[in-house]
Amino acid sequence: MSSQSARTSQHATTIGILGAGRVGTALARQALKAGYQVRIATRQPAAENALLVDIVTPGAVAVQSSQAAASDLVVLAIPLHKYRTLNPGELAGRIVIDAMNYWAPVDGVFDDFESDPRTSSEVVEEFLQGARVVKSLNHIGYHELEEDNKPAGMPTRRALALAGDDAQAKAVVESFIDRLGYDAVDAGFLAAGRSFEPATEIFTGSHTANQLRALIQKARPLAAAA
Repeated sequence: MSSQSARTSQHATTIGILGAGRVGTALARQALKAGYQVRIATRQPAAENALLVDIVTPGAVAVQSSQAAASDLVVLAIPLHKYRTLNPGELAGRIVIDAMNYWAPVDGVFDDFESDPRTSSEVVEEFLQGARVVKSLNHIGYHELEEDNKPAGMPTRRALALAGDDAQAKAVVESFIDRLGYDAVDAGFLAAGRSFEPATEIFTGSHTANQLRALIQKARPLAAAA
């Protein structure tokens, strides 16, 4: 399968992770266990990251950001206030999971999000100009990501929400979440990501698919009134 055909199917094989912090490396290990080829990039040259990647995420490959961006699926796992360091040209047309969060009490106030009524993911999507952004993987702790996974079909399997404006991109992300060991629940358009941002009931808890669907439905009237 060519790289282009892989990107337009539900069967991504390469995962590019931008960011090598706790979230990025936990996600890399989980993706490796699920059988994906994993590429990790930071703002540093790949050669400077190679040893760290080899020790912390054995099996993953340290690459330049452009190589990570060329993967079938790209995950943004950098601190949100650094989103402007991303290269929109590299990510144009790519399926991008926004796993970042704006949480002012913890990370400080950032005017880009305080003064904009949109969700943080909508702001990021506008900056990335053409990336197929899907909000997900932001409401599970990095340690939980490697501990809470369960086989498909188990009634107690934890669910993760996703939101995006591109149905095909969401289908790819749903398949990825399932292979990581979680049920995927579509919350709707990208703006619906507000229902699982920090301080929400979804963000602060662990839920099955049915519980998560109920919480998303409960949040919709609140979002409409905002």
